[in-house]
Amino acid sequence: MTTLLEPIPVFDYTEQFAAIREEILDTMRNALDSGSLILGPRVRQFERNFADYLGGGEGVGVGNGTDALAIALRALGVEAGDEVITVANTALPTVSAIRMTGALPAFCEVDPVTLLMDLHDVERRITPRTRAIVPVHLFGNAVDMPALMALARRHQLAVVEDCAQSCGTTISGRHAGGFGDVGCYSFYPTKNLGAYGDGGLCFTRNSELAARMRLIRQYGRGDAPDAQCDGVNSRLDELQAAVLDVKLRHLPRYLAQRQALAREYDRHLAPHVARPGTTANVQASHHLFVIRSQRRDTLVERLKREGIGFGIHYPLPIHRMPAYQSLGYGEGSLPITERAATEVVSLPCYPELSPEAARQICRIVNEVERA
Repeated sequence: MTTLLEPIPVFDYTEQFAAIREEILDTMRNALDSGSLILGPRVRQFERNFADYLGGGEGVGVGNGTDALAIALRALGVEAGDEVITVANTALPTVSAIRMTGALPAFCEVDPVTLLMDLHDVERRITPRTRAIVPVHLFGNAVDMPALMALARRHQLAVVEDCAQSCGTTISGRHAGGFGDVGCYSFYPTKNLGAYGDGGLCFTRNSELAARMRLIRQYGRGDAPDAQCDGVNSRLDELQAAVLDVKLRHLPRYLAQRQALAREYDRHLAPHVARPGTTANVQASHHLFVIRSQRRDTLVERLKREGIGFGIHYPLPIHRMPAYQSLGYGEGSLPITERAATEVVSLPCYPELSPEAARQICRIVNEVERA
């Protein structure tokens, strides 16, 4: 039986911070000395730089990824009484954002291979009340966006991409988040591009839509004294924007390290260890490295004993949570989603995790899955 010498956390930012510590501290000192702390020049600079990274367009910095989704939907006219199609195999913020507009989530099934939105099921669930679709690019993989956009155009539906886990993911060389009306990003510390606090951004190539989102994020008034529409208070601050701009310069290297780590896992995990598949033409960013185990309880207990961090994304599909029982999705209504929730396990996956640690984790997973 393999025994590890040191614990391996599921996420650890400290080594990455140590490598860029002086850059981070310098930029934060400059921001503090500037006299501007909210929606100032550093936010505008990061918005431009991130939009350029994604291939050109406009970025609208907001307080967090949940707000990014809600502001995008609101700017697209989604309101109370509308339906928004998404998946139940996602983090709560996806659905929280839909509810923040007053709309109702309509859950579709996931593909049995990728565990991402099943586009055939999406089309079956469109009703006269459907206003928008929110595809979730889970694990660093991506939904087949060219196909989804063709479907959305046929039915005249808005598309807001949930890119919280897909920063750096590309589809046929084009960044996820750049296909729909808006791509929404979270900069929570664990993300591929993570702040040292909270932050989010809406990306669009539609200037009028960007202007509406800038109004909404600041009370409906933007930089004007009077409100032009209903709005909220959701602003990216200068300190986090400064941090993100530094880390954006390092993002290609971080993504390359994630991809190398994923290849190490793939090389050393035994063939009988199941993995969700990757969508065709997608270069995954490997925000998470997920396996599927029919012996998950046994595997989790072993990982705990060995001091290996792990995640379960996600243990209970949202349609089965108490808060959403009123939507009427009973047990068995989304069987593929529900089965996946009993099998998925996320192994440690961050740029600074060593190949040796990955190999140690693989040996333990192989032992459990082989038993």
